Amino acid sequence: MLTQGWPATPEALPSPVVDNHCHLDHPAYAKGVESGLLIPVDEALDRAAAVGVTRTVQVGCDLASSRWAVQTAAAYDSVVAAVALHPNETPGLDERGELDDALAEIDALARSPYVRAVGETGLDYFRTGEDGRKAQHESFRAHVQMAKRHDRTLVIHDRDAHDDILAVLDDEGVPDRVVMHCFSGDAVFARECLDRGAYLSFAGTVTFKNAENLREALRVTPIDRILVETDAPFLTPVPHRGQPNASFLIPLTVRFMSGIAGKTVDEMCRAIDANTDRAFGGAWPQRI
Repeated sequence: MLTQGWPATPEALPSPVVDNHCHLDHPAYAKGVESGLLIPVDEALDRAAAVGVTRTVQVGCDLASSRWAVQTAAAYDSVVAAVALHPNETPGLDERGELDDALAEIDALARSPYVRAVGETGLDYFRTGEDGRKAQHESFRAHVQMAKRHDRTLVIHDRDAHDDILAVLDDEGVPDRVVMHCFSGDAVFARECLDRGAYLSFAGTVTFKNAENLREALRVTPIDRILVETDAPFLTPVPHRGQPNASFLIPLTVRFMSGIAGKTVDEMCRAIDANTDRAFGGAWPQRI
């Protein structure tokens, strides 16, 4: 039964793809929809698989959600985990003197065979002011080091911090596998990321009317570096912008992306699926 308030299910994709960034544990919140609306995990995965979204990366943003990501990946073969402290979490942890211990727990979680990535980490200058940036930088550097130490993919959250993201990567050394989560730059920044070996992950934002910069970035991204994500329950693609997002809506984003990139939908699906395997250290449900 369709969960009340969620958009209708779109036409299935011709080939499987992966939602490489999802928050299955996050109560959906969107304008006009009651806060707390959540699809149960079994239903969310089944509905996604029915339209061709057969695998998911469940992403942690704090200790609780990172623990949950590992537990969920252990329970479902189609799910792998990413663990991290979101950059907006770090200033508060630092103020309370808890940042070092929290980073140590993320480091321990990153060793799990169910974990494929360290993230989402990075920098966010939209919600955090100057006083919180020192903690964000400290945390980001620690996560880069974890990704390298444990051979995990680095998943980067970047909001209004393009230059500093690149500076930290260059200073710390770029891990073997990097994903720019919900890519938010233009074609120039896309080339800078691509030059450093990154995969660019496009969310429903690429379908937004005011997002020509993202479409320009997509056009210059080689087909073997393109990923797709929901960041569910956020960033719902057109025509359902403003409603909660879920992995089963990825076909809307993929079909839009294929038109911008000049590829057939099947070509785009096959590329995204293969790219995700490379970006996250191999196919799953096989474990690392």
